[in-house]
Amino acid sequence: MVKTALLALCAITLAAGPASAGDLKDVQSRGTLIVGSKADYKPFGFRDPSGAIVGIEPDLAADIAKQLGVKLEIVPVVAANRMEFLKQGKIDLLIATMSDKPERRKVVEAIDPPYYSDSVNVLLSNRAKVSSWEELKDKPVCATIGSFYNKSVAEKYGAKIVGFDGSDKPLFALQQGNCIGYLYDQTFIQGKLLDPAWSKDYSMPLKGIMETPWIMAVAPGNDALRDFVSKATIQWMKDGTIVKEETKWGIKPTDYSQRMHDKYKG
Repeated sequence: MVKTALLALCAITLAAGPASAGDLKDVQSRGTLIVGSKADYKPFGFRDPSGAIVGIEPDLAADIAKQLGVKLEIVPVVAANRMEFLKQGKIDLLIATMSDKPERRKVVEAIDPPYYSDSVNVLLSNRAKVSSWEELKDKPVCATIGSFYNKSVAEKYGAKIVGFDGSDKPLFALQQGNCIGYLYDQTFIQGKLLDPAWSKDYSMPLKGIMETPWIMAVAPGNDALRDFVSKATIQWMKDGTIVKEETKWGIKPTDYSQRMHDKYKG
């Protein structure tokens, strides 16, 4: 299990101008692993009261850094810029709730096996009284720009997608009544509903759809770092690290996490 203490052992900084990212040898020579992570996606990556980015994915990043014997630097990313940061060399490794899609594998070097998998759902205002996906037809639904499922939900169910950067802006728009719900990853919504301030007036009545694996990624050609992280991922699945991280941060373990643990532990 990735210990909470890892975040204290690894120096996590938010420098405005990080050192130039590179391959595995560069990381070891530099003595710092630069990882792109969400800062607005509880419990996978979010800011604690001190401003530090914490959560499931920073914990995983800390474990990779520990295995490499280097410090950790977290660079906050959002869906709209995360792959660009990797391509531009601003980060070495991307661990930022990124769904596995063919077009993304053409841009970045995906790390297999996928470390996670999630479904799509909607955080709905209780006043909306929506009980099926079909009832989203012609209704405004907030969403995060860059999420692959926005177009599919709009086309299949007729929802009027209203896009925003990150997750804070669409949540604020939802609270302001600009939309009836927030289309996003189911695990994020589960995490949000752990907060009484949200669970009082919002819920997740729909069944999750479009289960899709999440991938970590490195820049194309960065084979050594890719292979290192791939081996670490398999070890996480073998020893149940992902399942333990979900439990630690208040998320019900997904079927995928449990399936992969069962597959590798034997």
